This record gives sequence, C-alpha cells and structure tokens, in this order.
Amino acid sequence: MTPRTIVITGASDGIGAAAARTLAGGGDRVVVVGRSEAKTRTLAKELNTDYFVSDFAELDQVRELAAQLRDNYERIDVLANNAGGIMGKHLLTVDGNESTFQINHLAPFLLTTELMDVLTASKAKVINTSSGANNFGKIDLFDLNAEHSYSTNRAYGTAKLANILFTSELHRRFGEQGITTAAFHPGVVRTNFAADSTSPMRHAYKTLLNRFMLTPDQGADTLLWLINGTAGADWVSGAYYYKRALAKANAQAYDAELAQGLWEASEALVAAR
Repeated sequence: MTPRTIVITGASDGIGAAAARTLAGGGDRVVVVGRSEAKTRTLAKELNTDYFVSDFAELDQVRELAAQLRDNYERIDVLANNAGGIMGKHLLTVDGNESTFQINHLAPFLLTTELMDVLTASKAKVINTSSGANNFGKIDLFDLNAEHSYSTNRAYGTAKLANILFTSELHRRFGEQGITTAAFHPGVVRTNFAADSTSPMRHAYKTLLNRFMLTPDQGADTLLWLINGTAGADWVSGAYYYKRALAKANAQAYDAELAQGLWEASEALVAAR
C-alpha cells in the first residue's frame, strides 16, 4: 500500500508527538508542524520526516504553512488539527482576534479551508483536537473576541466548543465531496500544556497531581483510532468522541444554525486584510 501523508499540527510535544511517532513507525509519511523550531526539528530528525514551523498567533504564518503544504504534497490523506492550548489574560493577536480563540479555532479553520482543494481531492480525514472543557464554553457570535466577558478557562472552553461546531459544519459542507471529520477529547494528559497560562489548571501540571494524568501515548489513543479507522464503519463523520466512543458535548455543539453562523463569522475573521 502507498504510505498515507499525514499532517499533524502541534506535533512537537504531547499527544501530537506521540501520534507522529506511532504513525511514522507504522510506515506513514508524517509531516510534523510545530511552533518551536528546535523541538519540531528535533522530532522530525528522529522520525526522518518533513517538518514546518508556524506560529498560529499570526494568520499570515498559517497562510504560508498552507501554501508550503500545497506546494510539497499532491495529496494529504489526514490533517490532524492538534495545535492549541490555554493562554493567559485577554490579549488580541496581530490579526485583532482574541488569542485563545485564534490559536485554538481560527488558525486551524484557516489552515483547513486554505487546503480544501487538496483535502477534497484526497478524500481526506480532518481530525480536530477538542476538549471536555467545551462544556464550560459559550459561543456568542456577537462577542467572539470576548470583549464583554472574559476568563482564561471560559475562553479555552469556548474555543474547544468552536472546534466541535467546526467539525459538524465541515461535515455538512464537504461530506459529499469525500471529507470525513471528527473532533475528540484526549483526556487530561501529562504535558506542559498550561504551563505558560494564568489558568489555575497550570498548577496541576506542576504538582503530584500530574501522576494521575494520562501519558501522551494514552492521550493519543483516540486520535490514532480516528486516523486508522473508517468513517461510517468505526466512527461517525461530524461527531465528537472520547475514549473511542461518541461523547456528550455542550448543548450548543448540536445547534446547526450556530455552526453555520460560526463558520461564516470565522471566514470573515480570517479574511486577509
């Protein structure tokens, strides 16, 4: 069989790196994307694979990443939108968007839509890393930059909820063109995930509590299951998963009108100015 081409963002650490190692070890052509030049290059050297560096806090870098991927790969079998994290206080990016929302949702939305011609031609899977934190998020289409109400944890939950809404709308718009897609919660994984944030969650990652967290390999399990499984047989395209099973999400995640509105709002926010 021809090796699959699998692009994983947020691949320099955590579950992204764990998945990359497993997939590369199985013979897939893995393309690793990360924010840290040093860490991403080190992993790529370990796996003898291609890598790209992109900071999702700048949408121009996302556009450049998409252009590089289109130029280098005629087909992309899997796009794993895994980059993201909890940020700190309310900050706007250079693009004018709230940073948590941009890095976790707008950037992968832009990357996916910029690659849509390649993805549809490849009948690709698009797998989006969400979080159980979606349950304390709330999408307000008139306040996506959280100008009227902001907390670190709520902003993260809202972005992770946006990942699920993006997944369902991606299926609705492009499922008939061969795209299959899913969002998933990896569990609470022992990484440096919240280390640079002001979230109270950051303390758990630095204390004995992290002994009770999943390893990156354990956290990558559902991601790998989705990548290696078949939509329609093993999982349902457009749905949200946890531990290889359909999971219950925030009530807003099932609002089709909201999903469409978020897509249209996201298109406007990522439009090149």
